[in-house]
Amino acid sequence: MNTSKNLYRDIMTGLFFTVGILSFMSGHFVLTTLFFGSASLSSNLEFAKPVRA
Repeated sequence: MNTSKNLYRDIMTGLFFTVGILSFMSGHFVLTTLFFGSASLSSNLEFAKPVRA
């Protein structure tokens, strides 16, 4: 398991979620939807791994 790749994905998800909360509090509801959607996708998608033959 590549921990640095998981760490970067966790940091990216946390940033999207935090920015989504901040934009919700400031009233930018379209941006909130985009950031929460990005956080959801980045936490649930599995990235392609190279195949070794």
